[in-house]
Amino acid sequence: MMATELSVAGVPPSLSAKVVGSFAYFTVKDRFPTIVTKVIDTIHRNKNKFFEEYGEDGIQAEKQTISFLSKLRNELQTDKPLLALTDGLQDVESWNQYLQRHQRLEGDQESVSWFKSPWLYVECYMYRRIQEAFWLNPPISGYDPFNEGKTQGFFESQQAVMALCTYLEGVKKCMDELSKNQLLEHFNKLLLVSLWGNKCDLSISAGQENSQKINPLEVLNSLQPFILVDESNMVWSTLISAQKQEQPGKATPCRVDIVLDNAGFELVSDLVLADFLVSSGLACKIHFHGKCMPWFVSDVTANDFQWTIRQTMAANHKWMSKSGVQWQRYVKEGVWCYHDHPFWTQPHEFCDMAAEAPDLYTTLQRADLVLFKGDLNYRKLTGDRAWDHTVSFDTALRGFGPAPLCILRTLKANIQVGLQQGQGEKLSSEDPDWMTRGKYAVIQFYSPLSEQFN
Repeated sequence: MMATELSVAGVPPSLSAKVVGSFAYFTVKDRFPTIVTKVIDTIHRNKNKFFEEYGEDGIQAEKQTISFLSKLRNELQTDKPLLALTDGLQDVESWNQYLQRHQRLEGDQESVSWFKSPWLYVECYMYRRIQEAFWLNPPISGYDPFNEGKTQGFFESQQAVMALCTYLEGVKKCMDELSKNQLLEHFNKLLLVSLWGNKCDLSISAGQENSQKINPLEVLNSLQPFILVDESNMVWSTLISAQKQEQPGKATPCRVDIVLDNAGFELVSDLVLADFLVSSGLACKIHFHGKCMPWFVSDVTANDFQWTIRQTMAANHKWMSKSGVQWQRYVKEGVWCYHDHPFWTQPHEFCDMAAEAPDLYTTLQRADLVLFKGDLNYRKLTGDRAWDHTVSFDTALRGFGPAPLCILRTLKANIQVGLQQGQGEKLSSEDPDWMTRGKYAVIQFYSPLSEQFN
């Protein structure tokens, strides 16, 4: 049963474009058509490439894909009912069942539409329909229309990447001599770089350039006042306590899973953090989770993950190249593993994961710590609902807790829980757009283990 079907007391409604003037309304009205238009423009610009690779079949596929996407744009602009998927991918049945359940819930097929239905659902649905446009039109089925933006974001962030890899190399050189406090200091810095790397999000900018151009380490102090909740001490404690004394005098480091968000600089910041965790002995394995199809403009796919490591290896910069070589070695030796799962590109709230994707939930249960990155993961963790700002993070999770988990997120959607009394009101009076600009951030933590002792 979907969370949206439950009428549990105290669970607020989903955010929706029904509320005229809300950020969800602005997103569906303005950003959605802009993103679809950019995809159409990208396909058209690559017309000659499709012809060179596939001949007339490529041109025909280009025309049909553009026609499909133009129709999609019209549907969303005129608030048409959502349609069932038809491309035959493995997730089609799950998506169509979700639509049918919404139709039953609303009691009217027409009312399940772009502006009337939950924002989280229709946004995920839009990206899935973009994917459908390609899958229905071979031979360009595997084309990633967002690849150019992701590639550009990586190359425009080169100075920041070099600075980060240089810092990492310096830390690794003296790793054996670091005290626990010094190790904690480096951990906190790299966690914060990974946090603020989440500002580099192309879906929020509708595909406009959004790279990291300055040394990320030099601005951490100035950004500290904009972290609304900082529970990084709990993340550190979890890593330390996970090193169980299985043999006298020998600690066994833990497994950390990272649920990725954006490609480009943010992915590099995540890889640097993961390298630090392994090389410091805080973790022995890192499992990365990405998307199985192009998603939310800049989300990481398997191709982005592999490409980023290859590009880092090939860089004309000593420490950047050395980092890339090390990351490739981690992957080859199985110290780093990349996974994708259809659940990450479905519209479900994460409290539905145990029922809808029990295999994925079991995988996450094997982790000692799960780091979730970014705004979309935050929206799915909390159900993208109109929670009061003072509602606790664990309440908003609604039972989701496969392992101790932390969300690193810069705010780009109008949902935020776990704030102090009056904190949200103060922010709203100072900056009405505080939840959507990417100016503020949170590091929020929850552990199901702590509930066992309460």
